[in-house]
Amino acid sequence: MTEASRPISGEDSLIARYFKPLATDPGAFRLDDDAAALRAAGEDIVVTTDAVVEGVHFLPDDPPDTLARKALRVNLSDIAAKGAVPAGFVLTLALRRAEEAWLKPFAAALGEDAGDYGCPLLGGDTVSTPGPLMISITAFGRLPQGKMVHRAGAKAGDRMFVTGTIGDAALGLDLLRGGPVAAALADDAAGRDFLAGRYRVPQPRNALAKAVRSHASAAMDVSDGLAGDLAKLCAASGVTAVINLPSIPLSPAAAGLLARKAIGFETLVAGGDDYELLCAVPGDRVDAFVREARQAKVAVTAIGGLIAGQSPPSFLDGQGRELALKRLSYSHF
Repeated sequence: MTEASRPISGEDSLIARYFKPLATDPGAFRLDDDAAALRAAGEDIVVTTDAVVEGVHFLPDDPPDTLARKALRVNLSDIAAKGAVPAGFVLTLALRRAEEAWLKPFAAALGEDAGDYGCPLLGGDTVSTPGPLMISITAFGRLPQGKMVHRAGAKAGDRMFVTGTIGDAALGLDLLRGGPVAAALADDAAGRDFLAGRYRVPQPRNALAKAVRSHASAAMDVSDGLAGDLAKLCAASGVTAVINLPSIPLSPAAAGLLARKAIGFETLVAGGDDYELLCAVPGDRVDAFVREARQAKVAVTAIGGLIAGQSPPSFLDGQGRELALKRLSYSHF
């Protein structure tokens, strides 16, 4: 047996080999202690956590580098929605086996993203499990005291914005599972690659965090589906929304599938894993928000507005007819 293929033994050697090089923050103490130290320096610390589980959030044959990026980025998306800057993260990794062929690309991709997003590894835990692979990350962010953007705070008259495009990840999952999207895109390799990538590797909008903090009255990321997450924001703020379906930004792949009636709008607005930002912006802040988004090179689109009321948000087509949704979002239970 060669050294490269020899099974890795011992949690300490696994951590030292794959994860200690990622612990670049002084407060991580090179992962040689039982805890890390994160300095607040007069700021508020934002804390968020998400786990991704095999068979629930990713497929068993998804590449390990994409799993690393997804696990970190879904947390970075939450931090961006609060208007915060990444400060670091801790990792819990539950593995059936400790294998070089899996751990090496996983750790390399995790380290690359940690560097690119300025979010170093601070610590964590590795455990063995007879069950599905599980990656849990708790991420920390910094922002000025009292400036965190909540779900609550939106007012009637605010405009609703989303970043990027909506529905791609749900289509990517259907594609990878061999569903109707796979059949519809059988002759479109570029479309298949794009949608699979949108499912496997989210694009957190951390470049927009300052604009969110400066101009949004309420915000959250779209993780369980635009319709459901919008309903959550509206409920927390005590308002409702009227959304113009033709204004919802779609990728060319999604728009093409919709035009061919291979999918319906519900698939796009009720599917999960978009990890785009949903922001309520007061009318007098809209121009500044759009300008700063452009400077940050993040696409933002106004999709409707907030009105007084307690009813669920309405989604209207081009003729003003309301789309009746059988479901609003992905649900774990």
